[in-house]
Amino acid sequence: MSFDLAHAAVPFRMQPGLQRLDSGARHLTPLAPGSPLWQEKNRVVASGASRLAVPGFDPQAPISAILARARSEGFAAHDPIELAFEEDFALLDGASTTLPWLCVSVPSHWAPEDKLGLAFHSVHAPVADNHALVAAGRQLVQLVTGGGHFERFVWTLTPSGRYDQHPRRHGREPWPATAEPVGFAGQCWLRSERQTFFPVPGVPGQAIFTIRVMLQPLPDAVRSADDARRLHDSLASMSDAVLEYKGLAPARERLLAWLAHRGA
Repeated sequence: MSFDLAHAAVPFRMQPGLQRLDSGARHLTPLAPGSPLWQEKNRVVASGASRLAVPGFDPQAPISAILARARSEGFAAHDPIELAFEEDFALLDGASTTLPWLCVSVPSHWAPEDKLGLAFHSVHAPVADNHALVAAGRQLVQLVTGGGHFERFVWTLTPSGRYDQHPRRHGREPWPATAEPVGFAGQCWLRSERQTFFPVPGVPGQAIFTIRVMLQPLPDAVRSADDARRLHDSLASMSDAVLEYKGLAPARERLLAWLAHRGA
């Protein structure tokens, strides 16, 4: 599955963007052994850095919920779940609004160890233009832990084709020095995430949060003039705070020039 640029909002806003799914919707994606994503995840698993839990927490319930979900979607899976699925995982507790357990190998410029056990508003405190997210925080948590199934998408543009963007394992890759827009865009990537929520069977008020990172070379991701115009207008409408948060400020003008040409 590739990212549909129809999900790029115009104007761009940091907002929940949740869509309700039916209970039979797919949440999980089998991970191809030996693929680039598998190799990156495997390195994190081998280092012992993929799983985190608050003291005293038993992770068996979320792991069992993920494996049961896979069976319900028609395929067999096993632990370690990191190497069975493309998705990373977190457990969201509705009563406390916290994340007591994380199974994250390829984060997007955030450190899972910094988020463990934090309340929703603290998890999202560093996010630029986060007012709508934080204000609706408790209501959002109650919604997604209330037994339903939900989906949202986020995206950014990056000079890195690496999945694992843990800030203490890997520094931010610099943008190419290329000034010419076509050559510049050819060295960039669309990084997107499909995020979903599904309930933990037998444990009311808890939900599994899934994160599937997808990477596409930017010229391949922009498949039509309509795609280019939509991405251009979404990027052009980002606030300075969002551009800084996403690391896009140094690349914005070259990206906009390429997208304008592609959308003409």
